Amino acid sequence: MLKYRSILPLSKGTPISIKQVELKQPGPKRVLIKVLACGVCHTDSFEQHGFLGDVFPRVPGHELIGDIVAVGEGVTRLSIGDRVGGPWHGEHDGTCRQCMRSQFQICDVKKVNGVSHDGGYAEYVLLQEEGHAQDGVGGLGHLAIQYANKMGCHVVAISSGGSKRDFAKQLGAHADIDTRKEDAIAKLKEIGGAALIVATAPNPKAISPLVGGLQAGGKLLVLAPVGPVEFDTGALVSLGLSIHGWPSGHALDWEEAIKFAQEHGVKCMVETFSLDDAQKALDHCTSGNLRFRAVLLM
Repeated sequence: MLKYRSILPLSKGTPISIKQVELKQPGPKRVLIKVLACGVCHTDSFEQHGFLGDVFPRVPGHELIGDIVAVGEGVTRLSIGDRVGGPWHGEHDGTCRQCMRSQFQICDVKKVNGVSHDGGYAEYVLLQEEGHAQDGVGGLGHLAIQYANKMGCHVVAISSGGSKRDFAKQLGAHADIDTRKEDAIAKLKEIGGAALIVATAPNPKAISPLVGGLQAGGKLLVLAPVGPVEFDTGALVSLGLSIHGWPSGHALDWEEAIKFAQEHGVKCMVETFSLDDAQKALDHCTSGNLRFRAVLLM
């Protein structure tokens, strides 16, 4: 019986530990991936502490990349040896209203890699064929600055601390606002307000006032699931502002994002950890001191 090493939180709030797990072959429409690396996300910490529900026991990890070593019956798009990634979106039914609109990641019965089924904190993982991405001034923020710059936007980085200012400009920010010294909303208003603010920091108190920094018709895009947040509805109505959330992309979105990054030189900056140090990586991720993404190397 072949076995491999895997991280497995056994119950809510318990430290993660390494277990030996039986290696199973892929069933219909599934692929077996030898994991090369897996990103560490704040969501993994939320999951460990039970905020995503009673999903235990569960192997976390929804930012994995690896090579296919076996394919199940009915797999048509992928072959042994292909390098693939496993993002947040893991599976959809293809029949609900959202799927008919190609909004697969918000399917009525969607499944999430590392939450609905085991994810990438392991040497091997089984994924649905559709739940992958081919070629596969925080973790999200430092990428958002680069993408926005490459798309031709005027980019303003908002951070708490001057230590990030020079680095934000190296990434492509044209200006930086240090919220410890400056009123971010007032500074944004000075330049006419933002057409789009992307909120990636997991802090509801920091997100709440951001609508005040939008120009008329502007949009606040919230990517941090932090629970209830208060907003000034007067500003929303009088200025025609909008607040949006976005769960994740689906497989084609990820493929196009990776291709854009390759063609335009977008770089993901990481700190690496071994699988044995997965708990250390999680703790570092939630400490606020991480620059900029923690990654487990198998």
